[in-house]
Amino acid sequence: MKKLPILVVVLLLFSAFTPKPLTWVAIGDSITYLNDHPDETGNRITKGYLTLVKEQIPGLEYINKGYNGWTAGGIAQEIEKLELVNADVYSIFLGTNDWWQGRPIGTWLDYKNNTGDKTFFGSYRIIIDKLRRLNKKAPIVLITPMQRVDFVYIANMKNNAYGSYKDKNNQSLAAFAEAIHVIGTNEKLPVLDLYNDSGMDLNNLVKFKRLKDPATGAYKDYPYPSFIDVPFNPETDEYPYPPESIDMTYDGLHPSDKGYAVIANMLAEVMKKELKLIKASK
Repeated sequence: MKKLPILVVVLLLFSAFTPKPLTWVAIGDSITYLNDHPDETGNRITKGYLTLVKEQIPGLEYINKGYNGWTAGGIAQEIEKLELVNADVYSIFLGTNDWWQGRPIGTWLDYKNNTGDKTFFGSYRIIIDKLRRLNKKAPIVLITPMQRVDFVYIANMKNNAYGSYKDKNNQSLAAFAEAIHVIGTNEKLPVLDLYNDSGMDLNNLVKFKRLKDPATGAYKDYPYPSFIDVPFNPETDEYPYPPESIDMTYDGLHPSDKGYAVIANMLAEVMKKELKLIKASK
């Protein structure tokens, strides 16, 4: 019998004892997407939550399925075209665009009865069903939207939106977060509640918003909530969130490095527990 070269033997032994990488598919909107596109933030971020979680969990590889501006409804409608794969763990981080676009939340019955993508509840049923078809044993971590103040897109100030301090289409952003809790409770899925438990709230998302004082025309730094009724004109005004205004977000909506670190630390803790359960069941 021919002897194998020592190098081949070493490589075989190494591969036998090297743990297989864990695959994480992260579904989301721009907050997820920007992890791999810091240039689209004006380089105001360096690492998103996917990269930070990967650094905390050895052997974890992520697949970024974040889409700018997408809703749960949009994800549900295109679910078969997104090239989702069999993974060890999934996360779903949606809701803020559903709220802003005024999409109806619906009720638990929309989820239970699989009524389609016209409601937030129904859209989540489609997404979760797809993930379970890919790997019925994989944990699915649900992440609620985070609170938001007035958003102004750094690359186009005409793209702006008021914050979650008031309703849109007679629905609060908090109600979308609660819907995710309802789904998580009924489906026995872990829920990461950024809306209520992250410590990122309306008071610390930005340090201030720089706007023209209506009385004098001079720029003034307005902390929350004093900027709420101060007018902003994207045609003539300067960008209202200079670097020194950055706190948990850099534009009122998207996390800064500080905000991403909060999300990553919370998510890594949840994912470590879920992955430990997987290993224990094998």
